[in-house]
Amino acid sequence: MTFDPASYEFRQPAGPTPIRASTVLPARRENVELHTEDGHVLVGELALPESGPVKATLITLHPLPTHGGFMDSHVYRKASYRLPALAGVAVLRFNTRGTGSPRGTSSGAFEEGIGERHDIEASVRFAVERGLPNRWLVGWSFGTELALMYGAVEPVASQIEGAVLLSPPLHRATDEHLRLWAESGKPLTVLVPEHDDFLKPDEAAARFSLVPQARVVGVDGAKHLWVGEKYASRVLNEIVDDVTEAGSGAAGLPHEWSGPAATAPA
Repeated sequence: MTFDPASYEFRQPAGPTPIRASTVLPARRENVELHTEDGHVLVGELALPESGPVKATLITLHPLPTHGGFMDSHVYRKASYRLPALAGVAVLRFNTRGTGSPRGTSSGAFEEGIGERHDIEASVRFAVERGLPNRWLVGWSFGTELALMYGAVEPVASQIEGAVLLSPPLHRATDEHLRLWAESGKPLTVLVPEHDDFLKPDEAAARFSLVPQARVVGVDGAKHLWVGEKYASRVLNEIVDDVTEAGSGAAGLPHEWSGPAATAPA
């Protein structure tokens, strides 16, 4: 059965409640389908602010599906739970070809980042057609490879503002892809865990020196999967700082919420 975001049960607590990993804040959520030019249907979810303007749009690209990555990978799930309410940011999550989650399974099969070019193009095209403004790619691990390989070339490049990369391994993305990003002039923020399994901060700074406008941020104590609320919150603050004019604030995004909230199923 496909998970329906309308099934969340929101309740008004007596007072402020802590925002935890499973806390879902109000938003307009809908299941969506993305259609690729090579004939695949990708399943996803769009979460929009419940009211007010959309200040930015995140098009999220998940970690490697052959190693457990999907649209519900925890940082993206928390982004969709929190950012529409806390920052006025829309979050588009989807499963790349052949990837499944409680939302459903996208058609096709994993294609090592090659056929997935059509998936990235479909996601950006969907955001454009829906009129979602200030569009940014947010890639995590394998998703950073897709952002680097296809974000600085058409038809994607002219439709996005820039990208935020989480834990880039730089396995599939080459120096030539970095040079294309440099030529595009588009902003690129690179968040690198201190204890990353693939690319640590010093090496990342050296590799991304090919992109003069890249901002490489080493995050002390973090690991490749950003496990722990401390690190997930840091990622969300950095993203909001990059993609919105107001940013996350001096103290970062709130850790408590006074309005209605729901609890996501385990």
